[in-house]
Parts: sequence; structure tokens; C-alpha cells
Amino acid sequence: MLETEVVVSPSPHLRSGVNAEAIMWMVVLALVPASIAAVYFFGWPTLTLLLASIGAAVLTEAVTVLIMKRPLTINDGSAVVTGLLLALTLPPTVPVWIPVVGSAFAIIFGKQIYGGLGFNPFNPALIGRAFLLASWPKLMVNWVWPEGSLGWVTGKVGALAGATTSATASATAGATAGATIQTVDAIAGATPLGLWRGGITDVPYLQMYLGNIAGSLGETSALAILLGGLFLLVFKVIDWRLPCSYLGTVALLAFLMGEDPLFHLLAGGLLFGAFFMATDYVTTPVTPRGRLLFGIGCGLLTFLIRKYGGFPEGVCYSILIMNITTPLLDRWTVPKRFGEVKANG
Repeated sequence: MLETEVVVSPSPHLRSGVNAEAIMWMVVLALVPASIAAVYFFGWPTLTLLLASIGAAVLTEAVTVLIMKRPLTINDGSAVVTGLLLALTLPPTVPVWIPVVGSAFAIIFGKQIYGGLGFNPFNPALIGRAFLLASWPKLMVNWVWPEGSLGWVTGKVGALAGATTSATASATAGATAGATIQTVDAIAGATPLGLWRGGITDVPYLQMYLGNIAGSLGETSALAILLGGLFLLVFKVIDWRLPCSYLGTVALLAFLMGEDPLFHLLAGGLLFGAFFMATDYVTTPVTPRGRLLFGIGCGLLTFLIRKYGGFPEGVCYSILIMNITTPLLDRWTVPKRFGEVKANG
């Protein structure tokens, strides 16, 4: 009779009374504040993008598991999480087919191709976003400011336009007008990080905290993200080590480089990525030290890309790169078995 060998890994062994399905729906609940903020600041068409992305993810999941003759898994909530996360990383100006294509790609090539939930090495939502950014870059960086922030934008444009006009001679008035128009377009179509790259760093912190700024649907409101993140922390859905090490590393590097740490924490997709992307159970380490190192690595890469990369934001690619290191981090940081000593010779 053949005996099956059972290999038990060293502790820690993860036990929880909450199953994967419950965790997924708790994440969906935690994303409600960011979703409401997106609709509030960018209007009701935003809701169409969210629903289209979720619907495409669920439908693609159902079709792929049927084709692959696997059990139907659309009730576990993972496809809903993927679709909602992806939608919240998109600009509010994208056509509705963008989240549909992105969600389908995320489910097929970010999840099901590897065997489904629990086997994917990369965060599926970020795979979908990376695909969209590489395929339709202009659509993915087409930003708008909410109507409530237009006063600040108009004032900034007017100040810069006035300074440009007064400093230019009448002989170059035509060139000045062109430059002014470019300045207006640059400000009106840039996120706070884009403005920071251009030397404009006085975006009001209160507006960044509330979400009254340009950016992806789910990344603008720090308040909404923190509410959802706190919910996940209180109910121990996520480990504090991941977001804290991620955010702390970016803040420390910003301080050491003479930048404003608070600006870097509030701007871009850092908070959203730290609480909802870098905390994915499947694609991040399970050991406490591994999670700390993962967060530090994400923070380091994010700041370097922001400072020196071609795009002013680096959260997506930083987390995907660190996903590659997850098996190594788990191997390097796994606790020794009780009584284990280093072999001599």
C-alpha cells in the first residue's frame, strides 16, 4: 500500500475562523468609502466604470472556470475584489470599455492561467492596470480635477499665466500665449505628483486628504482609504506590518531627500496601494519579517520611481516587482523549527 508523505512546514501556522470568502467580502466592504468618494468627487458616470469592471471580472471568471472545467468560484468574492480594485486605479475619464478589457485580462492572465485563487504569483488587479497602462497610455494618464477644486486650479493657472505674460516682451507675445496655454493644460491635466514633478508643491493638504484633487478614482481621498484600511486592521484582515513598513519607508526616504513626507503620503496611489494592494494574502509573504521586508522594498522602489522614473507614480510596478520576491522572502525569514541548530562542518 502506498503511503502519502505529509510535509509540515515550520511554524507559524496560520489559523483563522474566517474563510477566504468572508475575507474577500470584508475587503469589498472596506472599499465602499473609496468608491463613494469617487462617485462624489467625479460624478455618477464613475459608478458605470465601477460596475462595468466588476461585471466583466465576474463574467470572465465564470466563463474561464467553465472552459477549464473547474468548480464555479464567482461566489467567493475574489473576482468582485479584482474588478473593484482595478476600477479604482483608473482615471475617471476612461471609456467604459477600458475597465472591461482590463478586468478580463486581470482574471485570465493574472489569476486563472495560474490555477485560480491561491496560485497567482502577482496581484491580478495590478496586472490588469499594468496591461492597460502599456496598451493605452494616453487614456490612462488623462486626469481631471473635481469641480470643487477648480478654484485652486484657476488661481494657480492665473498666477502662472500672469507671471509669464509680464516677463515676456511684446515681440514674443505669440510664443508667450502658446506657453501659457500649455501651462494651463499641464496644470489642469496633472495629478499632485505630476505637478510636483513640474515644481508645483503647494497643493492644499486638506483637499488631498478629502479627495478633492485629480487622480485615479480610488486614490484621491486619503480619508476614505484610511477608513477602509482601519476597518481591515481592526478586524485583522490585514497585517499592520505591510502598510506601516511601506508608508514609513516612503516617508523616511522623502525626509532624507529633502522632500515633504506628508505630501508623498497623501499624493498618488500610495495609501491605496499600501492598504489594499500590498496586503494581498496570496502574493505577499506570510512571515512577519518577510512582510516588513516586503513593505520596505515596495517603499524603496516607489520613491525611486517617483523621483527618477519616467512616470511620477510607481506604486503599481513596485508591488508587482516585490511580488516576485515573495517566495524568497518567505524562505529567508521562516522561523527555525524548535530545537534546530546549525550543522557543523
